[in-house]
Amino acid sequence: MKIAIIGLANSGKTTIFNALTGLNLETTVYPTVTAEPHIGAVKVPDKRVDKLTEIFKPKKTAYATVEYIDYIGITKGDISQNRKVFDLIKDVDAIVHVIRGFEDESIIHPMESINPLRDAETIELELIFGDLELVEKRLERMEQGLKRGKKPDEAEKRLLVKCKEALEKETPLRDVEFSEEEQKAMKHLQFISTKPELVVLNVAEKEINSEKTGTITEDLQKFLKDKQVMVLSLCGKIEMEIAQMSAADAKVFLDDLGITEPALSKLIHVSYDLLGLVSFLTVGEDEVRAWTITRGTNALRAAGKIHSDIERGFIRAEVISFDDFVSCGSMSAARDKGLLRLEGKTYEVRDGDITNFRFNV
Repeated sequence: MKIAIIGLANSGKTTIFNALTGLNLETTVYPTVTAEPHIGAVKVPDKRVDKLTEIFKPKKTAYATVEYIDYIGITKGDISQNRKVFDLIKDVDAIVHVIRGFEDESIIHPMESINPLRDAETIELELIFGDLELVEKRLERMEQGLKRGKKPDEAEKRLLVKCKEALEKETPLRDVEFSEEEQKAMKHLQFISTKPELVVLNVAEKEINSEKTGTITEDLQKFLKDKQVMVLSLCGKIEMEIAQMSAADAKVFLDDLGITEPALSKLIHVSYDLLGLVSFLTVGEDEVRAWTITRGTNALRAAGKIHSDIERGFIRAEVISFDDFVSCGSMSAARDKGLLRLEGKTYEVRDGDITNFRFNV
């Protein structure tokens, strides 16, 4: 799973990337227009994996992971500059859109003042304009092909016209209803404004739980009314400091701030949920591991996530929920209580299922 971190320059994108990944990339006080993209894999915090590791004491523990990408900021009204960003992120699964909510005279704001709603609207429009440019170019190529005697794909042309009409009304494509057939036809076009989005309001330390932050967050949620856009507030600077501390020091620091867990843990989980992902678990003396699947995946397909041979030779899945297992204390006790059950190929694997696949190849 790949997620792009986007936003205006100096909104705190790289600070949040550093906090997520534990890296220490340089942050600048001036807008940057050229840079190499940064990619980092992040473990999805999972207390179930922690608990199972305590119980089984395996040689190895593996968490589900999310890959985040950080790149240069988006610039208002500069399609050619923004195209660099769009070309990089067109194949990501979702977007984390960072909006600046902190005041700092030493860090230049590209639009010269702090205004989260204006900045949110600016980025949303740039995503729309980027998709509109793509649609117009494809339609233009179709017209040129027609003049040379090449008949266009009428179904794709109708779809592009539908997209164009919505985009010209400044409507992101995630707000437009498309049939299942249209959605399949759109995949190769890699539109940006269709992608699930999480908005992060990056505030100053003193504003972490303030009434002002709460009001701005509510206003952003109203503006981004579509159900696929969620809003979360955090202080990127504090989160980056926490990420670079030891676990013991981080706990003391969080306690002093009156925070139960880093906001980035929530950001990672929300990113995961945004894409409709869940984790099933495998356990043993060798390894305790969380496996990422899309919600609704059946047992046969889930088996294939581990190895194609397991999918090919699938017989049954031995399943127990994490909560049932913990309440029993052991697999043998769970079996005695009838909570360890056998499921077939079509069983829909649930979040937190501890699963052992029986197979024969």
